[in-house]
Amino acid sequence: MKIICAHNYYQQPGGEDASFQAQVALLRANGHEVFTFTRNNSDAASLNPVVAAARTIWSREAARELGALISKTGAQVVHFHNTFMLISPAAYYACRANRVPVIQDLRNYRLLCPVATFVRQGRLCEDCLGRTPPWPSVLHACWRHSRPATAVVATMLTAHRVLGTWDRQVDAYIALTETSRQRFIEGGLPPEKIEVKPNFLDPAPPVGGNRSRFALYVGRLSPEKGIETMLEAWRSLGSLPLKIAGDGPLAKLVRSYVGQTSNRAIEWLGHIPHQDVLDLMRQASVLVFPSVWNEPFGNSIIEAFASGLPVIASNMGSMAELVADHETGLHFRPGDAADLASKLRWARDHRVEMGAMGLAARREYERNFTAAKNHAKLMDIYHKAKETHDRQRGSG
Repeated sequence: MKIICAHNYYQQPGGEDASFQAQVALLRANGHEVFTFTRNNSDAASLNPVVAAARTIWSREAARELGALISKTGAQVVHFHNTFMLISPAAYYACRANRVPVIQDLRNYRLLCPVATFVRQGRLCEDCLGRTPPWPSVLHACWRHSRPATAVVATMLTAHRVLGTWDRQVDAYIALTETSRQRFIEGGLPPEKIEVKPNFLDPAPPVGGNRSRFALYVGRLSPEKGIETMLEAWRSLGSLPLKIAGDGPLAKLVRSYVGQTSNRAIEWLGHIPHQDVLDLMRQASVLVFPSVWNEPFGNSIIEAFASGLPVIASNMGSMAELVADHETGLHFRPGDAADLASKLRWARDHRVEMGAMGLAARREYERNFTAAKNHAKLMDIYHKAKETHDRQRGSG
C-alpha cells in the first residue's frame, strides 16, 4: 500500500514525534511504501508573525506541496499525526481534491482546547469544551501565556468548525483509548468516524528479574504531569528511593527537592536515552504515573507493561482505563499526595503481589500493545476510511 504519513514536529521533541517515527517504521517493516510529509514548528520563529498566524489557519503552501506529493507518489491514503502549526487543516482539502482518504490521529485535545490539554494554571479546565469560538482560552491567554497567540489558535478552530472541516474532510479519526474517544464525541466530532487504536512498543524488551527497591518516574517535568503531587508524597516515605528520568519546566523544583531530601531518596537523572529508560524499567519495582490531566494515552505505561513493571497511576481518564487496579497496578486519587504515599507504602510492603501484577502487565502488553496487533488494527482503519471516502464521493 502507498501511504503518506504527515506530521508537524513540535519545537520540543516529545511522545507524539516518537510515535510518528515508530508508525512510519512499522508500516515500512510490513512492506508498505511510505512517504513522509513534515514540517517543524521551530521554523515558525523565522516567519513574520502575521504569516505564521495565517499559515496556522490555512497554509496554501503546505496544501500545494502535499497535493504535488500525492500526484507524484500515487498515494492511496494520507495519515496525519499532527497538523499544528505549519501544515494546517488546509492539507485535508488537498487530499480531497486528489481523491485520497484522510486519517487523523487524536493524540492531544487541540481540536477541542486551544492549549490541547484541558489544563489551565495547573488545574483541569473544560471552559472551551463545546464552545465555538473557544473564547475563554483567549481571555485567559492559555496558549504561550499570550492572548494574541491564543487568538490565532482559537480562530483556526472556529474557522474550521464553521467550514465543517472536522466533519466532512476527515474520513477517520484515531483515538488512543475509549476514554479519549468519548471526550472527542462530547466535543462534537462524529462518533461513527472515531476508531480506537492504542500506541505500541516494538521490539518488546525482556521482562526484568531481581528487581531493586526503587520507584521510577519517566516523563516531562511539567505541572499537568503531577510532579508536585509526586514530590510531596515522598516527604513522608522515608527511605524509599525514587529515580526521576525526564526534563521540563519544573526541573528547578525537582532539583530543589533533591537537595532538600536529607536521606537522598530522590535521584534526578535528567533526560536519558530511551534504551536507558527501558533498562531502568527492568530494574525498578514500580512506575509512578501521577498526571493530573486526562492524558489521551501514556507511552511509559505500556513500556512498563512490556518490561513486566506494575504502575501506580492517577485514577482518571485513560490512565484508569490502561491500568487495572490491583491487577496490573494500583490507582490513587489524582492530585492527592497522601493517597499516593499510602499506595507506595502498600507496594513496598507487598512485593509478591506487586510481582504478580508485573507479570499480568506483561500479558496485557502482549494482548494489546504489540506491533503485530497495531498493524492489523491500522490496516482495518485504512480500509474502512477508504470505504467511507468512496461512499461519500459516490453520494456527492
